[in-house]
Amino acid sequence: MHYALNNNLFDFALLDVRGLEVAKKGYIEGATLMPHPTITQARLKDYPEDTVFVVYCAGPHCNATEKAAIKLARLGRPVKKMIGGVTGWLDEGFELTCN
Repeated sequence: MHYALNNNLFDFALLDVRGLEVAKKGYIEGATLMPHPTITQARLKDYPEDTVFVVYCAGPHCNATEKAAIKLARLGRPVKKMIGGVTGWLDEGFELTCN
């Protein structure tokens, strides 16, 4: 993921599916903040139908990725989970960005 983001290999849409207030404290640069309860067909209308969504949340203790992945799949969208989430990202030595 880090390699793709830093080499402009955007063949996916990265979604931070945590709550907005938590995500604003630090998220992966290049991610779109879209808390899992807000994922709807209308919210996805600007993405081509074949867009692969990669979802992440806080980490292994968080189930927001599962909720988001199920929602996206039910909407007929391709989806992958970023294993480890923010915890894994930080454990690898990568940084978060803040608003």
